[in-house]
Parts: sequence; structure tokens; C-alpha cells
Amino acid sequence: MSQARSKKRALSGWVVLDKPYDMTSTQAVGKVRWLFSAAKAGHAGTLDPLATGILPIALGEATKAVPQVQDGTKVYRFAIAWGRATSTDDAEGEIVATSDIRPERGALEALLPRFTGTILQRPPAFSALKVDGERAYDLARAGAAVDLAARPISIEAIALLDHGAERSLLEVTCGKGTYVRALARDIAEALGTRGHVASLHRAAVGPFDDGDCVTLAQLEAAAAGPGRDGLLQPVSAGLAELEEIRLDAGQAGAVANGNPVLLTGATAPIALDECWVSFKGRVLATGAVEFGQFKPRRVFNL
Repeated sequence: MSQARSKKRALSGWVVLDKPYDMTSTQAVGKVRWLFSAAKAGHAGTLDPLATGILPIALGEATKAVPQVQDGTKVYRFAIAWGRATSTDDAEGEIVATSDIRPERGALEALLPRFTGTILQRPPAFSALKVDGERAYDLARAGAAVDLAARPISIEAIALLDHGAERSLLEVTCGKGTYVRALARDIAEALGTRGHVASLHRAAVGPFDDGDCVTLAQLEAAAAGPGRDGLLQPVSAGLAELEEIRLDAGQAGAVANGNPVLLTGATAPIALDECWVSFKGRVLATGAVEFGQFKPRRVFNL
């Protein structure tokens, strides 16, 4: 066991994985960690097993930037299968209700603006949210009635990409905490019918999109060779949506020890809720600027 541990590498960066169908996010992280022999790994936002697409996997010090990626805007493309509601609101669950109504394209397009902006959404019973200390999906699988309270979510845009009698393809740009399965359920019910998610693909998370993705096949092919680490994106890639402040050597030394520093220069910001600081391209810390002083929250050891 000690030999296996000694082979783990303290490398840092992002693997933007195109997660395959029928794999859990935990399984994906474990696979990537093993392929890179990484000492530490985590992911920035769970994808359901039946979903595909972007799963940002953080290795090493990149795990400290997971909140910044996880809180970023997300883009999903999903298909609604009309006429059947399921226990899980996706294709995995048992059919719990049916309807003969199939919505017209015009009715669907006219409805979608109601699902933009800040709206209230009731999460699916089969979700990772906790109820009295228990995961909702564990209670639901045990046959318990799970009634989760509606909560506000933010949907920037939703568009119809393709429409058919039995299913429609949509794309949604949304904020953290949005359940696409619940969105499909609620759209169908608002149209007087039933529906569930038949397919789901995450096309963007924070600073990452489909163009950044690598597949497990690519990772496996490179695993034994020198090109493996070339598939990693730098730690800074996860912070691309935040403002970067470049420090001098003296400031960098202070921040590396967790100390705040006064920012100088004509362009130095006075206040920022969230940003990151660097020295010669190396990520030093994330934090905030208050009254012209940068205050570190997470210090990176790169």
C-alpha cells in the first residue's frame, strides 16, 4: 500500500473531460486520477450518469479553484421526451404518469420566456440534496415521499433547437443549482402534458466549453507516454472569468504567506468581490480587494 502511495504525483491542473454516458462523476474522477497518478483530484459540478459532456476535473492545487468553476454559468443541450413522466424525471426512472398531448412548436416557443430570469424551481426527488441529514435520492429509492421546497434559480436564456411530435431539443444557459430534469418536467406540465429528459449534454461550465474537452480514449492513449501531461490545462484556466492582478516580488512573498498586500499603481483596483493574483504567470491566491488592499482567501502552492 505504501508503494502505491509513493507513486502518486503532486501535479496540478485541469482535465476538462467529455464525460461518457452511463458513468458517474465520481467514477470519472477516479479514472482520471488513476491515469495521471495524481495525488489529489476533485470535480467542479456533478453530472448525472446518463448525462454527457463537460466535467471539469481538478488535480492538485487546481482543487482550490473548484468553487470558481462550479459557480460559473452552465450551458446544457437536452431533449424532452413528451407524454411520459418518470420517477427520476429522466430516462432512468419508472413511468409514473402519461399524457396523449403533444405540444405544438408555437406553443412551446411561446412558453419558454416564462422560464427565463429568476424563477422558482422544485428540485427532483432523486437529487443529492439533503432532507433531515439524508440524501433525497436515498429516501426516494427507499420509497419515502420526498417533497423538496422550491428555490430560486437563474436562467439566462433558453432556446428551442429542434421540435418533433415525440421529443424536442433545447439549449439552456443557467446558473448554479439549476436542475435540467426539473426544467423539462415543469415545461411539459406547463404545456398540459408530461415529459422527461431523454438526453442531456453539458456544453459549457464557467470558463470551459466543448472545445476544451478531452475524451477518456484520448487520456488512455496518452497515459503511458510523455504526452499525458500535455492534456492538462493550467490551474489559471479555471480562474479565467475572474480579474487577474499581477504582483511584484515583494507583494508575492507576502501573499504566499497568507498576508494581505496594498495594491499600487494608477490602474490598481480599489474594490473587487473576487479576483486572483499572480507572479510571473503563476497563480498565487484567490481573494478580494477592499479599500485597495488584496486579501487572500485561498493560497496556492505552485
